[in-house]
Amino acid sequence: MRNRDRLPEALRVNPRFEKMITSPIGLGMAALGRPGYINLDHGIDLNDRSFTAMRQHAMNMLDYACDLGIRYFDTAASYGAGEQFLGQWIFKREFHVTGVTAASKWGYVYTADWQVQAEHHEIKKHTLENLNSSFIWSCLRLGRAMKIYQIHSATFASGVLENTEILSRLAQIREDGRLIGLTVSGPQQSQLIDKAIEIEIDGTPLFRTVQATWNLLETSASEALRRAADAGMAVIIKEALANGRLTNKNRQPQFKQKLQQLKTTAEEHACSLDQLALSAAINQPWSNVVLSGAVTKRQLQSNWDALKVTWPDGALQELSHLVESPQDYWRARAALEWN
Repeated sequence: MRNRDRLPEALRVNPRFEKMITSPIGLGMAALGRPGYINLDHGIDLNDRSFTAMRQHAMNMLDYACDLGIRYFDTAASYGAGEQFLGQWIFKREFHVTGVTAASKWGYVYTADWQVQAEHHEIKKHTLENLNSSFIWSCLRLGRAMKIYQIHSATFASGVLENTEILSRLAQIREDGRLIGLTVSGPQQSQLIDKAIEIEIDGTPLFRTVQATWNLLETSASEALRRAADAGMAVIIKEALANGRLTNKNRQPQFKQKLQQLKTTAEEHACSLDQLALSAAINQPWSNVVLSGAVTKRQLQSNWDALKVTWPDGALQELSHLVESPQDYWRARAALEWN
């Protein structure tokens, strides 16, 4: 399992950077910072979706994560009140918790107005104006705990990786002592990662972290993530449970056979389905942090216990029949309903 001792050399040589990758499992705020999300059964996991109730629930979850040993927290400007909740918790626990890393993102604007159903839940806006505005608000909410700042879902279509004004501004933010990263989604993840590896500002690589979707159904970015790690980038894995599709919450008839095969393998490893899927991501040789999207304490405890799973050599090959084509995987993800 990769951890702080197995960071890329380019990060390990700088103690300030080494301290930013603080736990092998991190907690994401995507499902904790807003009442609606695409995770299967999200609406069942949250009983009271009022702002006040969700704020208290997020605080309780963050406390529980901290007690488990989680120190890496992922949020974004578009995660409803995700930044706000996380920032308030950090301020509350400031004198009691050390080594916290908050990673945030800019690039989307939250537009759901705290509604579960909305015409648009978030709108992509990869502009310099949005970067500047989002960065100010992220700093105000998260303070110095925000040690990593990322482009949210970089795409070729938006041109964000070719926008010299944006890249230069990110380089300025880097000079303030933060790591600059990007997150990628969609069938072109690998190409975007390779593009990011090549980008330098003043002779220095700009991106030091990459967050990508990798799970037992979508492994297409594996080689690109290995190249990123070799180039000195820390790798953060998101959606290791495929938004719930790799759990018992997946009740799609066409997935029934694959689900049974997952259950059989999990039984052989004496673990639950979520632990099996998370363990697969944790034990990739290029993986530094795997994000949990847990909404309940029980889910988070089970996710954390994935660290105890023994992942034998060859296990990924045995599960290779689960893999979907990138096009099929992202088509299925796009069809998930906000709930």
